[in-house]
Amino acid sequence: MDVTQILMLITILVYLAAMVGIGAVLAKQNQTTDDFYLGGRTLGPLVTAMSAEASDMSSWLLMGLPGVAYLSGTADAAWTAIGLAIGTYVNWLVVAKRLRNYTHVCGNSTTLPLFFSNRYRDNKRILSVIAALLIIIFFVPYTASGFAACGKLFANLFGMDYLPAMLISAIVIVAYTTLGGFLAASTTDFVQSIVMTIAIVVVFGFGISKVGSFSAVMDNAKSMAGYFSLTHTHDVATGTASPYSLLQIFSTLAWGLGYFGMPHVLLRFMAIGDANKLKLSRRVATVWVVISMAVSVFIGVIGNAMTKADVLPTLKDPETIILVVADLISKHGVLATIIAGLILAGILAATMSTADSQLLAASSSASQNILKEVFMKDMSEKTGMLIARITVLVIALIGVFIARNPDSSVFQIVSFAWAGFGASFGPLVLLALFWKRSTFQGALCGMVSGGVMVFVWKFLIRPMGGALGIYELLPAFLLGLAVNVIVSLLTPAPSREVQDEFDKVASMK
Repeated sequence: MDVTQILMLITILVYLAAMVGIGAVLAKQNQTTDDFYLGGRTLGPLVTAMSAEASDMSSWLLMGLPGVAYLSGTADAAWTAIGLAIGTYVNWLVVAKRLRNYTHVCGNSTTLPLFFSNRYRDNKRILSVIAALLIIIFFVPYTASGFAACGKLFANLFGMDYLPAMLISAIVIVAYTTLGGFLAASTTDFVQSIVMTIAIVVVFGFGISKVGSFSAVMDNAKSMAGYFSLTHTHDVATGTASPYSLLQIFSTLAWGLGYFGMPHVLLRFMAIGDANKLKLSRRVATVWVVISMAVSVFIGVIGNAMTKADVLPTLKDPETIILVVADLISKHGVLATIIAGLILAGILAATMSTADSQLLAASSSASQNILKEVFMKDMSEKTGMLIARITVLVIALIGVFIARNPDSSVFQIVSFAWAGFGASFGPLVLLALFWKRSTFQGALCGMVSGGVMVFVWKFLIRPMGGALGIYELLPAFLLGLAVNVIVSLLTPAPSREVQDEFDKVASMK
């Protein structure tokens, strides 16, 4: 390991130590399980906004989007970003305040599964347990992929063995999450969003300076058939343009539907201290998401221009574009090396900010919605806090076990898990919040059918190709929504108590 690598490693280690320090400082604020899993509903508007988006924007923001744009042009990356931007804004505009108020009024629900059971007066906790199981099924391997991504980053950059690198990353994430709970995860996510922003802005500016000018970047993009287009993609093998159909556009835009069912994002809505400040949170979150995704897409375009200008070699793995640029920056002195370390910390931050939230959501489902609500209803707060922390450790150990193999197929589950949550919980959240006639039976059938359809479409229908080869979230979401509505209309209307509670929430400003 040379001096440059040592300096970058020190920068990253300082960053990791700071994250653990935040967890240690906030640990004393956790007096109850409600504090541990929802921060006592005390989040400020800025932390709410930025932690929600940082927990959503995993390493695909700094690796996936630029990689797609580098290789095939702007169409696929741009339509994905547009769908996510629309989904982000609508989620904040429509869902955030109503969910914050409803979960507070409805038995002070501290988790999404608990809200489902409380909303429909499900005394047997059937909705809560099934929702908790779905969260565990999708989030445990999702968390494992985060551990693995961090391990790969260290292993590739510093020549470390994968397993110890992955374990160090997992230990840091588990340490601050176990110590500080939701407040630590949210506060570190806020810090991580700042680091991520610094990373993409520096890479963006440095890349343009190396190519010569922004117009030179655009000239390169326009010189390739279908590269700088929203209706075509660039075929690298043939150098020709391939149509990007209307069906592909709608399928890609459907990523935005996933936001309505993302537990780790919805928890931020539930945790804000003052619901009236959600408007500020919405504006901050939307502006950051739009700018960060636009810059990330253009980093891929800039990277392609850097390759054509012989500033960078042709990348075998386009998703490493920011890693390669960071390495190039580090060649320009001590200060530049520290900045390169911050860029790498930004990629680490993108992964960690998602992994900690998923870890917390999975552990709350296991300890609160299954253990406490079903098997240990008289659990004391002291015991609850102990079990909460133990559950985080257990879930993390399972995640580490899954991530032990760097070539594991766990990485393929990211988009699948997004579809799973979006189809299972998205329609249920919307109807629970905005349709008084929605019933327990409709909620149960809609949630299960949406989740099952994700599997059916992914593995049985989508492989047929053609018009059926669309992203599984769209058909599964629509089915879950339709089943919930139809079954609700075929079953007795909710009780007067449930309807009065709905009207109370609807009247809140």
